Amino acid sequence: MSEVDKGRIIVIDDDDGIRQVVSTALSNKGYMIATASNGKEAIQKSQTNFYDLALIDIRLPDMDGTNLLPAMMKINPEKRKIILTGYPALQNAIDAVNMGADGYLVKPVDIDVLLRTIEQELEKRREAKEYSQTKVAEYVETRIREMDAKGYKKPETE
Repeated sequence: MSEVDKGRIIVIDDDDGIRQVVSTALSNKGYMIATASNGKEAIQKSQTNFYDLALIDIRLPDMDGTNLLPAMMKINPEKRKIILTGYPALQNAIDAVNMGADGYLVKPVDIDVLLRTIEQELEKRREAKEYSQTKVAEYVETRIREMDAKGYKKPETE
């Protein structure tokens, strides 16, 4: 995979410093980065742009990060979602997973751990996409064989 198509990530955090540090680190590794400082902005950007992965702060000024998860899933069900929190608690982790988070990391996050987690999540996304494409191709091939077996002929074109 080339540096150009490594992945598109949206970083959603109300802390300017965290957005800047994480964005710079990810950009330097070849990811295309967008940022949002609240849930509403993240939803708007996700409706008009495609992202492979979202890094979501658990506490945003306009909503809980866990409440943003279903909206992100509705916009793009294949998007991987990682919750970042400075308030680690078992209940937060359980809520995040139950609401659709694919990962949960505690701030201050070690950049190497963050990068490994992102790479793992994007690999899971690629594998799921390949699996889906394979299943669609298998279905089409099966339907063609079924139609051939039944003697179906393509209509003549003019």
